[in-house]
Amino acid sequence: MEKENATLLTEFVLTGLPYQPEWKIPLFLVFLVMYLITIVGNLGLILLIWNDPHLHIPMYLFLGSLAFVDACLSSTVTPKMLVNIFAKSKMMSLSECKIQFFSFAIGVTTECFLLATMAYDRYLAICIPLLYPVIMTNRLCILLLVLSFIGGFLHALIHEIFMLRLTFCNSNIIHHFYCDVIPLFKISCTDPSINFLMVFILSGSIQAFTIMIVLVSYTFVLFTVLKRKSIKGIRKAFSTCGAHLLSVSLYYGPLLFMYDLPGSQQADDQDMMDSLFYTIIIPLLNPIIYSLRNKK
Repeated sequence: MEKENATLLTEFVLTGLPYQPEWKIPLFLVFLVMYLITIVGNLGLILLIWNDPHLHIPMYLFLGSLAFVDACLSSTVTPKMLVNIFAKSKMMSLSECKIQFFSFAIGVTTECFLLATMAYDRYLAICIPLLYPVIMTNRLCILLLVLSFIGGFLHALIHEIFMLRLTFCNSNIIHHFYCDVIPLFKISCTDPSINFLMVFILSGSIQAFTIMIVLVSYTFVLFTVLKRKSIKGIRKAFSTCGAHLLSVSLYYGPLLFMYDLPGSQQADDQDMMDSLFYTIIIPLLNPIIYSLRNKK
């Protein structure tokens, strides 16, 4: 009977970001403007790359794909958050919750793979420029892009499958501004230990793998640049890679420490701040960073 009742809890309440009532309108306007800039910036970058034949090279195809993922990631989270700021009922069904998390997980994971792919591309272009056109062919470029999206999809799908074993009966209050998997685990009346383990193993492995590619690639880039002993060459190389390194640092920083704090209310608030950074702030900054640091 208890198990039967547990499956009946299929609607949840998103508490949203903690703020004072008088900050409701300013908060809504700030996030609305940020969202509009994010969409215009990323879609504008995609349109620019699409319309200019000179930019139809691997570096900009990766950048355009990153802009697409950023626009989708922000659209998965921000519109619902804006609606909930003024909504009296902040209810979300279990199916809506799973769809939102699935879309979010695809975006976050795909971005990790894309950032690693872009680092590898810069390694080839700077360290072995003569072989770059031979290695980084259009076929390899498309293959890396497809594998990045497939990797994001499979990672999200695995977590979705494991979420099927969870039931909810203790509470329907999710202390977050979107339906993330960790807050769901905290209110599950089924032991979520296996789910936590899968998040730790899969997410940790993906982050470790992609960070390793980024660090190794840019270590080789650094040594190659310093060997040239040309001030102009060093400036050009760091100008090319500086934007990517900045984007990677900003993205992985909060993502790495997302699950370090214990399950308290303070930890919930910290998790929300970290999530806010890489779901809303990073998609806003990426087109600005890459545009300002790129002469083309």
